Amino acid sequence: MTAEDSPKDLSPKAPASAKRLLGSLSARSRGEGWEKPTGELAKYRSRWRAAMRFGLQRIAFRAVVNSAVTPQVRVHRRVKSIRGPFVLVANHTSHVDGPLLAMSLPWTQARFLSTGVAADYWFDHWHRRLFVRLMMNAFPIDRGGSRKHSGTSRRLLRAGVPILVFPEGGRQQTGRMADFKPGGAALAIGVGVPVVPAAIIGGYEAMPKGRSWPVPGRPPVRVVFGDPMIAHEDESAVDFSTRIHDRVAALYEEHHDEVLGSAVRDEEGNA
Repeated sequence: MTAEDSPKDLSPKAPASAKRLLGSLSARSRGEGWEKPTGELAKYRSRWRAAMRFGLQRIAFRAVVNSAVTPQVRVHRRVKSIRGPFVLVANHTSHVDGPLLAMSLPWTQARFLSTGVAADYWFDHWHRRLFVRLMMNAFPIDRGGSRKHSGTSRRLLRAGVPILVFPEGGRQQTGRMADFKPGGAALAIGVGVPVVPAAIIGGYEAMPKGRSWPVPGRPPVRVVFGDPMIAHEDESAVDFSTRIHDRVAALYEEHHDEVLGSAVRDEEGNA
């Protein structure tokens, strides 16, 4: 096992169960044994819908992305071995983050990836609902105190469907990463699945808040998927969320200067 293959989570603090899970991400049992989705949930593991998403994400959307920015992808080797559900956690820089992450993740892991979207906007009109379901395998999340769709993300994970979470709670306002809300970490702990941390570098600079299209010049945007993480034994959701935040921030810092240059970092420091 190389240094790259050895996750930071395989530490003395990690329980034996976590070590076994990280050590067998590619085992056949990781892709099986989950509840068979029925009713509305069956759509999220539909093979023909996945085939349509492949065309939309990997051909049509990729062509649009390549015309506007210069995309780059880095994937930790252990991410490619994951079988079964997981929680993908990333910083949130622009409106295109969801499709960009889905397009960048290896297809074996991205085939059934599902993203939560606002029910009161995306699911109230049939054409919007059709678009996000086909493009993002999206599920509705409630805003404004409603509990109509409560528990959907947990049921999806138990049915073998990985989900994407933006724990900052909204797009970045200044290009700086905000604190993470612990919901994604709590889901991973509750269902017993790994977290894949991801950092988007250059997304805010390419398409800052207020723009509907990236700035001219095909600016670079890199998506980095880090090594999978498992909660330590008796680790709280808040503590696990903090550790995930630190990992995403470390991925961002590691690639920042290579993607954006030190001049951008100086400007951020003076902001």
